[in-house]
Amino acid sequence: MQGLLFSNDERVPPDPAEFESSAKMLAKLLNAEKECCKCRLAETRLNFVFGEGNPCADLVVIGEAPGADEDASGRPFVGRSGQLLDKILIAAGFQREEVFICNILKCRPPGNRNPLADEIECCIPLLHRQLQIVNPKIILILGKVAANTLFENNLSLGSMRGKVKKWKEYDCFITYHPAALLRNPNWKHGCWEDIQSMMRHYTEIAGQKNAP
Repeated sequence: MQGLLFSNDERVPPDPAEFESSAKMLAKLLNAEKECCKCRLAETRLNFVFGEGNPCADLVVIGEAPGADEDASGRPFVGRSGQLLDKILIAAGFQREEVFICNILKCRPPGNRNPLADEIECCIPLLHRQLQIVNPKIILILGKVAANTLFENNLSLGSMRGKVKKWKEYDCFITYHPAALLRNPNWKHGCWEDIQSMMRHYTEIAGQKNAP
């Protein structure tokens, strides 16, 4: 990734009371859902991967589902994919702990297969609740499967990248999954273009919100 796009000095820190309230709501939600057995994935998972990060994050990052490293650790986007995601976030001006990172599914599908419709149906209400609590300005969606799942379409990744797309009430940007970038390093330039587009939009809406 290239140079820093946005200085975190320009962001307004969350109100301490709001931060504490959101953190408590996320912790309560995790406690209520961590033993979830609503679908078959509960039988094969090692860990329930709820997500982690800033409970008042401006940016939420959403992937498809935990992989082997995530299942083993209980944390989203660790291992090589997670390290690359951290670099992408830093290039955009965000430290990992400043954003909230999660997946659509909270349990690993066996063999990292794509999520099935009934698994998505079980997990999507939890994702909605997480987003209601965090209330981000922007969502970054990683990969075609995650984007197709949330937007309920079969469009190509190329047709969805690089522009703001509305999902529910959220402004979303779609780019390559870090695992795909590791397999195809020539796609990193396109990812950087997507991140630049996202941060231009972020700067614009942040300016509107903070205008007198």
